[in-house]
Formats: sequence, structure tokens, C-alpha cells
Amino acid sequence: MGQEVSAHRWMMTAVGKPMIRSDFVAAAGAGEVVVAVAGCGVCHTDLGYFYDGVRTNHPLDLTLGHEISGRVVSCGPGAEGWMGKAVIVPAVMPCGECDACRRGRPNICRRQKMPGNDIHGGFASHIVVPTKGLCPVDETRLANAGLTLADLSVVADAVTTPYQAVSRAGVGPGSVAIVNGVGGVGGYCAQISRAFGATVIAIDVDPLKLDMMAKHGAALALNAREFDQRALKAKIVDFCKAQKLPLSEWIIFECSGTAAGQTTAFSLLTYGATLCVVGFTMDKVDVRLSNLMAFDARALGNWGCPPELYPAALDLVLDGKVNLLDFVERHPLDQINAVFDQAHAHKIARRAILVP
Repeated sequence: MGQEVSAHRWMMTAVGKPMIRSDFVAAAGAGEVVVAVAGCGVCHTDLGYFYDGVRTNHPLDLTLGHEISGRVVSCGPGAEGWMGKAVIVPAVMPCGECDACRRGRPNICRRQKMPGNDIHGGFASHIVVPTKGLCPVDETRLANAGLTLADLSVVADAVTTPYQAVSRAGVGPGSVAIVNGVGGVGGYCAQISRAFGATVIAIDVDPLKLDMMAKHGAALALNAREFDQRALKAKIVDFCKAQKLPLSEWIIFECSGTAAGQTTAFSLLTYGATLCVVGFTMDKVDVRLSNLMAFDARALGNWGCPPELYPAALDLVLDGKVNLLDFVERHPLDQINAVFDQAHAHKIARRAILVP
């Protein structure tokens, strides 16, 4: 057992009930470390657990938070080499040993651990996690990029999840990448698609978010409230014709996590298209699945990101190809209940990072 560390965390005890601070002792077992949390991002998924009653795998009481960065301050047996290192904790940690993991499908590992869902998460001063999959951070490059370790917390989901989606979909030079919903994950999806060489079309209902994406790589920004589905697709077709871009094989990323957004994304299918579902909602949508057959298109789900892809996603951030600072804002951890309320009411335009 590693050295014990006095710590505290904020516990969700019931849906919608204010979270409460709880003291605990953090101690790392074999192959584990204690990470002093530098920052933990507030994700749409956290709001779903807290306000909508989306079920967590670990029963309540539970500490939420799965976008975590920090520094290792205590190591269990076999993990001593991590002492003092700055790290990003994967939002989804596969076991690495089961049949699915061995066959290269870690996303469907049934023994995976997700902070804030399977185990206590990062809205805390410290968290105990296995070393498997931890992403080390080069602090010299971090400083040169003008970022803090807390800023990197959002890499653990908001950056790496769309990174996997972009990579799996085969985005590259010449691709048309349509990102529906460019707040949070979608904003990074658009930037990553641009870094992969695609021409990016951003769709949202918030003009401020669209203006932001126009400054960060979107060649076309469309407000979905200004067009019906047919007109929206026609606008994209006209743009592609004018720019001599493909009218087929579009790659469509649904990042809004809303029923309306999912319906809009599905309506944009064209010949050979790829629909990537990145956002999450409990709502159901009414679509004609036969469109997938008629267009010879495909739909891909995207759950988290394998830890082995984290370093490459982090490189895009540290190399300045993906902007973090314009899309995040830091808040004290002890303001967690107020920040959750503001995020849920859409009064926070950027992704909130809670800092102990």
C-alpha cells in the first residue's frame, strides 16, 4: 500500500440534490497511484447523471467527474516510476487483459473503469487510479504552449473522444467533415478534423459558437434554426459545388447530444457517407434507417477513446493545432453546485474546469 494522503471529494447523493463535501484517505494499492487533481472538466455526461437520473454503474453516493489531470503524489507497489509525474487520467480505462482488449476492442471491455461512473471521479482533491493507460505530460511543452496542467483535464474526454471518432472515420485531406453541435466536444471535433486535413462545416443553433468555430477552422458555419433540413443540406451541397469538394462520402459528426441534432445529422446522409454519433442523449429519434442502405452509408458509435491514442491527441494540443484556452474556463471546486447549475442552464459558454 502506498503512502496515505488526506483528501476530500464532492459526493452526489441523489439526483438533483446538492453535492456534499466528504473527507477521505487516499491510498494506492498494487499497480495504483494517488493523483492530486489539478483540474476536472464538467461534461454533458456529468449533467446527465446529476439532473436527468442517467444511471451510474457505481451506486450513489458517488463522486462524479471523468476529465481529470493532475500529479502523482503517492504510488502503490509496482507503480513507483510514476512518482511526481504530471498525467492525464483516461476517461475510460480498459482492463487490457480480456478477450475484447486483446483483439483491439478496448472500448467494449466489460471490465473497464470510468471515473465518476464505475469508481469515484475527479471532483475531488485526489483520486486513486490504476497506472495502466495513464498519459504522461511533458511539462516543458506544456509551458511553451501557454497552458496549465488544469487546462489539460478536458483532453481526457472532450478532445480524445472526438479524436478517436475522427481517426476511425478516416478523415483526411480532401474530406468534407460536417460537425453538428460545436459546443464542448463538437468544437474540438471540428478543430481535430481540420488538423487531419478536412474542410470543416460547422452546424449549431448558437451564433456565438458558430462565430468561434469560424475563427478556429470552420470553412462554413450554419445556424440550424435558419434552415429546414432540406434547405440545410442544399446549402452544404451548394458550398461543396462552389469549392469543388466531394458531394458524396461526407463524414458527419453528431456532437450535439440532442434529439433535434441527431435528426438533423441523419438527414445529411449522402452516398457513401459516414455518420459518427459522438454526443449522448436519453431521448429517442424517429429516422428511416433504410437511408443507410439506400446511400450505402454507415453509422459509427463512439464510446470514449483507447488510452493508447491519448498521446497523439495531446500532441495536437501542445503543438497548437487544437486550441484549448478559448474554449475553457476555470472555477474553484468548492463552487461545484453553482457551476453545475450554471452549466445546466447554459449560462456558461465555455467548458468549466473545476480546480481544487
